[in-house]
Amino acid sequence: MILNSGKFTEKKLSLIIKKASEKKDIQQKICFISRNFLGTPYKSSTLIGDKNSKEIFVINLEGIDCFTFIDYVEAMRISSSFDEFLINVKKIRYKSGKVSFKNRNHFFTDWKYSNKKFIDDVTLSVSDNKAICIEKILNLKEDGSKILEDIPVKKRKIFYIPSNTINKRIINNLKTGDYIGIYSEMQGLDVSHTGIIIKKSKNIFLRHASSQKKFRKVIDSEFTSYIKKKPGIIVFRPKE
Repeated sequence: MILNSGKFTEKKLSLIIKKASEKKDIQQKICFISRNFLGTPYKSSTLIGDKNSKEIFVINLEGIDCFTFIDYVEAMRISSSFDEFLINVKKIRYKSGKVSFKNRNHFFTDWKYSNKKFIDDVTLSVSDNKAICIEKILNLKEDGSKILEDIPVKKRKIFYIPSNTINKRIINNLKTGDYIGIYSEMQGLDVSHTGIIIKKSKNIFLRHASSQKKFRKVIDSEFTSYIKKKPGIIVFRPKE
């Protein structure tokens, strides 16, 4: 295992997890945990492993991307100690918690199947009957090659809510702590980005690890403005 805690010490992480575990409300819990990541630098490719090299279990909190961000937040959410957190990152990141490149959840919608113990796909139920169902072939590019070598191609039905249909009822249906996937129209992909819904009084934000040059860190973006030019959203909700 490789552990790079960045700005967090083991003591600080333990305290965050302990305080979060004392909160009974899932929304408060995820808001609190994810708030501690605000300002954390964006860094891609922090995980180690591919078709040519052995997968190594990595926890890198010095820099995170949009997917490792939600990995760590959800793992902390279901933990009550630092040691549990280490175990739960494996459970969230890998199918059956078995560390290997093939078992890694490479796609956001993998969570729907690998992590159904922890999350529900609520896209349809929050959509105000605006959701669209599309069948996609994940990991297969337009030219017939794979996005990720050594990972099987997957045919998958995906529900998403088009951005131009997101109304007040849908906004009201979203909850703090909902995990959001930004639907991708690209062949072979399900989403292009992920984040977490955060509601503050009458405002709604997407808390996410932004790769934009002007940010390159975890930030809160005003949700309705952010989503306007995106194709749509997929919504996963953490279970009690």
